[in-house]
Amino acid sequence: MSDWLISLEGTEAGHQVALALAIMAAFLHAVFGALQKGRHDPWLSRGAIDLSYCLMAAPFALFVVPWPEPHMWLIFLIIWVIHICYKLLQALAYTKGSYTVVYPVVRGTGPFFTVIGAYLLFGEVFSLTQWMGVGVLLAGIFGLAAYNFRHLTVERETLGIALALAVATGLFVALYTTYDAYGIRATADPFTFLAWFFMIDGATFPFLAFAHWRRMANPPALGPLMLKGGFGGIVAFMSFGAIMLATRLDKVGEAAVLRETSTVFAALIGWLVLKETVGPRRIALMALIALGAVIVEMGG
Repeated sequence: MSDWLISLEGTEAGHQVALALAIMAAFLHAVFGALQKGRHDPWLSRGAIDLSYCLMAAPFALFVVPWPEPHMWLIFLIIWVIHICYKLLQALAYTKGSYTVVYPVVRGTGPFFTVIGAYLLFGEVFSLTQWMGVGVLLAGIFGLAAYNFRHLTVERETLGIALALAVATGLFVALYTTYDAYGIRATADPFTFLAWFFMIDGATFPFLAFAHWRRMANPPALGPLMLKGGFGGIVAFMSFGAIMLATRLDKVGEAAVLRETSTVFAALIGWLVLKETVGPRRIALMALIALGAVIVEMGG
């Protein structure tokens, strides 16, 4: 499997596989975000999910894939720090604001800075048409956030801090997307990176979540929470794994922009699952996001 993936790097077939992986990651990332914002406290949801994918990844990291090369340990340390900061900011943002407002801002901030980071780190250059597509996509994402902000009837008193946290989270999305791409390209076997990434990344937040659970006046039952965490762990494997493989096979910037069609899926999930209101204006803005992604792909 690893040899087959490596053989696709830089080829047209690799580009098509990366495209499919990025779109799959977009849908699954929206599901992942909804799981964290659902009926359980975001801190607890994230802790249960992280514990699940840490335990799932450990046997593969320790006994199946080749061990990381010596230079990878420093890379994993930096990745761990970046992801911890990202998770803390995301949990705080979801605690303070509505999912359909916070999520578009997080995802809208990320791709612009990821494209810049991909240029600085990998020398990737977007065409003028692709930059137009980025502009259309960002207009749709931030338009969706603004519309949600205007019509929100709950959590308005904390929305200002929620939006500030969402922007900060988006910056860390760009940082982890770019550096994760660097990490998965720095090892010979991409599955070595994925297995060790998930084991290391998932080992810290469960302790923070458990401490938060113990401080709660009415802590929820652990059974349903862990069931949710198990499902979330599988989604995380598929979502984050897909986008990281896509960034190894093809351009980091393109994969990052295409993933942000997750905002469309997030709005649909907010409407269908979380029972948040969706109207024709929001549908039009979602179409704008999808159009921006198409322009980026066609302009490449």
